Amino acid sequence: MGRLSHFEITADDPDRAAEFYRKAFGWELKDWGGSFKYILATTGPKDQAGIDGAIMPRHDSKQAVINTISVDSWEAGARAVSEAGGKVLTEKNAIPGLGYTAYCRDTEGNVFGIFQADETAARAAAPAGAVQEKPTPS
Repeated sequence: MGRLSHFEITADDPDRAAEFYRKAFGWELKDWGGSFKYILATTGPKDQAGIDGAIMPRHDSKQAVINTISVDSWEAGARAVSEAGGKVLTEKNAIPGLGYTAYCRDTEGNVFGIFQADETAARAAAPAGAVQEKPTPS
């Protein structure tokens, strides 16, 4: 069974949104240090129930929150999405030291992520001058 494991809040100004959530709820926020703006959000202690997430630039005015569902296997998760009538929107993306992810769309047009944990995940270096961005949901 896929369990909700991560959220992404989209924002016109991710730094401003991060400051809001820090002030309003005491979240710990830090830039992930990758090639695109992505602020990791720790929402509470690891020994408390709940999930952590991130704040990222908004690419679609209709998409405010992106939830991510954990899967045992990225390939099996992507296949299950397609077989259930959804669509995998992005290729398998390695998040170094964490695992593999992709964005998908359900039958109602909602964008969500799938994530396979794998601490050995590594991403090949991007070509010089390449810019990597989060996908634009359409």
